[in-house]
Amino acid sequence: MTVPLKDRAIAIIGGTGPAGTGLALRWARAGETVIIGSRDAARAEQTAEAIRKRVGENAQVSGIENSAACAASDLLVLTVPFAGQAALLKQLKPAIRPGSILIDATVPLAASVGGRASRTLGVWQGSAAQQTAELVPKGVSVAAAFQNMSAEKLNSDEAVDCDVIVCSDDPNATQIAMELAAKIAGVRAIDGGKLENARIVEQITALLIGLNIRHKGHGGIRITGLPDGAYKLRS
Repeated sequence: MTVPLKDRAIAIIGGTGPAGTGLALRWARAGETVIIGSRDAARAEQTAEAIRKRVGENAQVSGIENSAACAASDLLVLTVPFAGQAALLKQLKPAIRPGSILIDATVPLAASVGGRASRTLGVWQGSAAQQTAELVPKGVSVAAAFQNMSAEKLNSDEAVDCDVIVCSDDPNATQIAMELAAKIAGVRAIDGGKLENARIVEQITALLIGLNIRHKGHGGIRITGLPDGAYKLRS
């Protein structure tokens, strides 16, 4: 049976970095229950406390160690640098619950191995998200999303002027990821098709980084010309 988003906690693995913190802040503001995971439980709780101070005393945000976060929820969001992605997933594999949905925001930037942030690395599986799909336990659904969003914008108080393209081979994982995206003020969610399309979306991030460096901004992407139904969630 499909469990709706409203009945799930969102566990953000590697959630103390800029992207993870920004997503946690946005979902806490939307009234979601958020668990921040980290290698260091104390750091995770410090991040959670900082978000509670910004959102208010009713914010449902906690911080625990990564494996405990995986065990606590069947809805996971991965926000770690590509250089540590594979090792972390192998470590966490026993803790990931059967039937979980994992939404991967990882981008294989060359900066993770000492190169330029405006370039992506070749990934044998095709994309970072496809690598994740190979590493998680059988039966775990993987979606790729949130790669093209500015962490600076996410951590601000402004609406985020950006579309989120969601790629997955599982329609339910696509739906959940789109619902999460739509909870961020200013964001539209679009079904981007199969998980293999994640390689294209990941490469857009490198382009955006180059543009933002060159023009000193925090740009995202907007997809134009699609009918309104392209942005609507299933009821």
